[in-house]
Amino acid sequence: MDIIWWSLIILCFFASFIGLLYPIIPSVVMIWAGVLLYHFLVFSDALTWWTWGTLLMLTIVLFVVDYIANLYFVKRYGASKWGMRAATIGLIIGSFILPPFGILLVPFALVLITELIQRNSIPDSLKVAFGTFIAFLSSTFAKAVIQLTIILVFVIDIIF
Repeated sequence: MDIIWWSLIILCFFASFIGLLYPIIPSVVMIWAGVLLYHFLVFSDALTWWTWGTLLMLTIVLFVVDYIANLYFVKRYGASKWGMRAATIGLIIGSFILPPFGILLVPFALVLITELIQRNSIPDSLKVAFGTFIAFLSSTFAKAVIQLTIILVFVIDIIF
């Protein structure tokens, strides 16, 4: 039976990384699902309070880093409020259109169009759309590193 539980745990961890490209899959929730599967179905006394606290802290850091990275780059490149909204809508729509490339192309296109509609110049609109692209990449990279750290903390605690 442990093989089934471990397979599900590994599947949850794997799905968390797929969630970086498909925001429909909640990455952090998948990691926590794997940890909770282990805790409740494999060995409930294995994880220390230090691990639980570290996992919680890293989860909070993940959300903060994601928010700050996106906000920093989008604001740095001069996005309007409508441009930021277009980026968010584009991220959701892009998950379903031409995956995984849609998640990069659709927000870029929507931000570009939105900024042009607001009578920004073509170079300024391209700059904002590029900033949205950079924001997504930096945020995704930061989340991947933090997710990997969360999984490593979990694995190290159950091994040692």
